[in-house]
Amino acid sequence: MTIKHWPTSERPRERLLSHGPQALTDAELLAIFLRTGCAGTSAVDLARQLINDFGSLNALLQASQQAVCAVPGLGPTKYAQLQAVKELGLRLAKETLVEPASMTSSKQVGQYLCLQLGHYQREVFALLLLDSQHRLIQLEELFQGTIDSASVHPREVVKTALKHNAAAVILSHNHPSGVAEPSRSDRLITDSLCQALDIVGVRVLDHVVVGQRQWVSFADRGWL
Repeated sequence: MTIKHWPTSERPRERLLSHGPQALTDAELLAIFLRTGCAGTSAVDLARQLINDFGSLNALLQASQQAVCAVPGLGPTKYAQLQAVKELGLRLAKETLVEPASMTSSKQVGQYLCLQLGHYQREVFALLLLDSQHRLIQLEELFQGTIDSASVHPREVVKTALKHNAAAVILSHNHPSGVAEPSRSDRLITDSLCQALDIVGVRVLDHVVVGQRQWVSFADRGWL
């Protein structure tokens, strides 16, 4: 049975208009974007199946076109709809994000970096370049790696810091797995970068490792 044959009180769009979007489940919200299901499957049932098959709504939105289109009844059009949902969410989050006036709170920095880096499917190493008052000059994404590692070159980090006349920096990279716990190699490269930057008088305030909804601060752990 298609959604148009459901009682009005059970249809996602009508429920949203009557009770607000917060009253809908993830599958019901997703169904509004999908608009239609496939043969014998309503849009809501299709949305539930997708979230269940991929493990979560976030995993579905991060999935490749090949993976999504491999689901029976889906194709490039519905993949494009899913990507539009994801991009709209990211843009809204960045518009409403209040950039910290001073990068001294690990909580604020962690939240900021989760939005900037947490959605990437590949590991990305970034540098927060700060002035003498620890205000953000610029966020530079310097290196991209494979799904589980990135090659970080101290020389390029130092060149970037000097180019922007940064007095201090915060190192950061994401873990595409979503688990922010730093590895041993993360700690080793941090030590190497601290030594390289110290030679040119640039202070490393922190190294923040981010997942999708979590982060770990080296400074908070006492590792710097």
